[in-house]
Amino acid sequence: MTERNQTVVSDFLLLGLPIKPEQWNLFYVLFLAMYVTTILGNLLIIVLIRLDSHLHTPMYLFLSNLSFSDLCFSSVTMPKLLQNMQSQVSSIPYAGCLTQMYFFLFFGDLESFLLVAMAYDRYVAICFPLHYTTIMSPKLCLSLVVLSWVLTMFHAMLHTLLMARLWFCADNTIPHFFCDMSALLKLACSDTRINELVILIMGGLILVLPFLLIIMSYARIVSSILKVPSARGIRKAFSTCGSHLSVVSLFYGTIIGLYLCPSTNNSTVKETVMAMMYTVVTPMLNPFIYSLRNRDMKGALGRVFWKKKESFSLKW
Repeated sequence: MTERNQTVVSDFLLLGLPIKPEQWNLFYVLFLAMYVTTILGNLLIIVLIRLDSHLHTPMYLFLSNLSFSDLCFSSVTMPKLLQNMQSQVSSIPYAGCLTQMYFFLFFGDLESFLLVAMAYDRYVAICFPLHYTTIMSPKLCLSLVVLSWVLTMFHAMLHTLLMARLWFCADNTIPHFFCDMSALLKLACSDTRINELVILIMGGLILVLPFLLIIMSYARIVSSILKVPSARGIRKAFSTCGSHLSVVSLFYGTIIGLYLCPSTNNSTVKETVMAMMYTVVTPMLNPFIYSLRNRDMKGALGRVFWKKKESFSLKW
């Protein structure tokens, strides 16, 4: 017991991104701009949905939760990355590392469930338009959102508790820009077979199954639209579904490739780049893909802007 206590680490060192020192300032500005864009874009969506009564529908209930999830998901890793790039002090306490891992899993899983709910909402709206209000009742929508939050909370807690039972030896260097679960398992000195088994089983339920459900939903949507030949409708459908599926594939593809189908040929640089795709790029793109290109969101932005402008004019 004494020997074990002497080898247990109290903090970890995050190696960060594989960037040359002379390029740090350039990449710091780039990542800062991406993070600010993510925060502002998702905050704008949340505020617009809150202020405009026209957007108080099931679709935008899911969108507001997705925006909040993206905002928090990016904030779990980006502030620490930017701080490390600026101060070049890359240590993180053991408790802080587990906390980061918990919230990383929590908001990542939450996004996965919300994407499924949104795909189902679009499927019902396009394939069963006459029954949409009956099927997508306020009770069902609220239940889907609450269920997503509860399931992700327990899933993230499960992995965090399993990680907390492991102990780590002298090597405390994490070749990543955040406390990645797979990177931590590689540093553990105790048996990690239970952790790996749970990752495989739960990963199939949390990632692969939702991804397949989303693909099936959009396949049914496309099939339904093609039954009513309209050149404009088909172009609009493929444009919308294509952009949605590109972001979904980017999010799920990189995560499934990293955690469920890891390759021995994957270098640290490749894994880091793949992680950047779903932790930084996807949360930044979601506001543009799902909302800001949307005609309803543009209309809400105009209504809120003119309402504020008229109120300001009346005061003067």
